[in-house]
Amino acid sequence: MGDWTTVSSLQGKLNEKFYTVLEQQGHQELRPCQQKALDNGLLEGKSLLVCTPTGSGKTLVAELAGINAILTRRGKTVYIVPLKSLASEKHKQLTARYGHLLRIALSIGDLDSSDPYLAEYDFIITTSEKLDSLIRHGAPWLKDVAVVVIDEIHLLNDPGRGPTLEIVITILRQMLRNVQLLGLSATIGNPEELAGWLDAGLVLDSWRPVELKKGIYFDGELVFEDKK
Repeated sequence: MGDWTTVSSLQGKLNEKFYTVLEQQGHQELRPCQQKALDNGLLEGKSLLVCTPTGSGKTLVAELAGINAILTRRGKTVYIVPLKSLASEKHKQLTARYGHLLRIALSIGDLDSSDPYLAEYDFIITTSEKLDSLIRHGAPWLKDVAVVVIDEIHLLNDPGRGPTLEIVITILRQMLRNVQLLGLSATIGNPEELAGWLDAGLVLDSWRPVELKKGIYFDGELVFEDKK
């Protein structure tokens, strides 16, 4: 177990430029899921399934693995999200934070295109449908991918998007024998089973930045449950 309590504990473990950016962004304390991910080999290339509440810090877990892999020349990172709108938002956020360190691309367009320009980019944000198309078109840069992040991985159970996502993950695991998979979700009913399928370590934590209260609203009155 490491002493992963503060961002300063990452000094010497992360690429120096990346570490400096995290400090400048005001990151100080590491959240519980981030500490657990680091303890479970996040920076050593270990695949992980991270199941923690919304706002608990899963995104930084993905950034720690993906961006550090790029800057230490392990390979590219692919970040899969379920919707084009989320992909665009993620691209905007990451470009603002890390655009001066690495080349970040958004690929959500024509499913009949192999988007050859992506070979020049380090961090590629896409949807499962677009990534499926890139695989089928034989995009040559896919062999250089070191980290694949699957955001909202519980959508494997979605009747619409689930089958495509499952196929994409399966093919990537066959193509990239040493790929690091990071599945992120706030709601998974069978995390142990899914972690086993991914051959990944499991990070579970219930910490959330705002306390979740349970109550009943009736006839204009809200009564919260007494936890005592």
